[in-house]
Amino acid sequence: MTHAPTDAPRPSGRPDPRPSDQRAIAIDGPAASGKSSVGFRVAEALGVPFVSSGILYRAATRLCLDAGVDRGDPAAILERLARHEVELRLEPDGNRVVVDGRDRTDDLHTDAVDASVSTVASHPSVRAWIDARLRALPGSFVVEGRDMGTAVFPDAVAKIYLTASPEVRARRRLDEREAGFGELVRAIRDRDEADAKQLAPAADAHRIDTDDMTLDAVVAAVLDRVDPDDLRG
Repeated sequence: MTHAPTDAPRPSGRPDPRPSDQRAIAIDGPAASGKSSVGFRVAEALGVPFVSSGILYRAATRLCLDAGVDRGDPAAILERLARHEVELRLEPDGNRVVVDGRDRTDDLHTDAVDASVSTVASHPSVRAWIDARLRALPGSFVVEGRDMGTAVFPDAVAKIYLTASPEVRARRRLDEREAGFGELVRAIRDRDEADAKQLAPAADAHRIDTDDMTLDAVVAAVLDRVDPDDLRG
């Protein structure tokens, strides 16, 4: 079990010091493109931890919602984060977020969090707060997000960019949300627009369109583009 440091320094404009043994595989893409499901399976196949950057943004958003913090005020968000010990636990069955000793993971995937997380994640200072914690992770791992291969881990040993149409992504979420199909498509399009600055793939990323692919096929396609020897340094 690996824990993300809770006392990682806030960025000062200089590159974060990174563990010398760090080897990241970065999987990026828009909301509901399958990053988490694929990333978890790829990490399992490679025998390394899986890291969800999105779960940290969801945790920050949940804390803002709980306290009635204005999601458009980055200073207020950072002040709220500073009041809590936010711990990312990389468990064998997935990531868990523990806040002040209490597991809050099950509170992070709700319509309310969905509606606000893009606003929270749009603030550079909030992104920097989370990025510093991700960059401090040691060893080899698979990490998913929206700008992992560009802004956070530009030296990743492999970069994957998953895409899918809004309609396909909405169908994948139908069983997870109470909203109807049309509402989900609109929400995903709105999320894409809000996340546009983070959604550009790295120039050296392998792009995979998953519209007509099963989960098993996508996982196999990613593994075909990863050299396990790169994870050993």
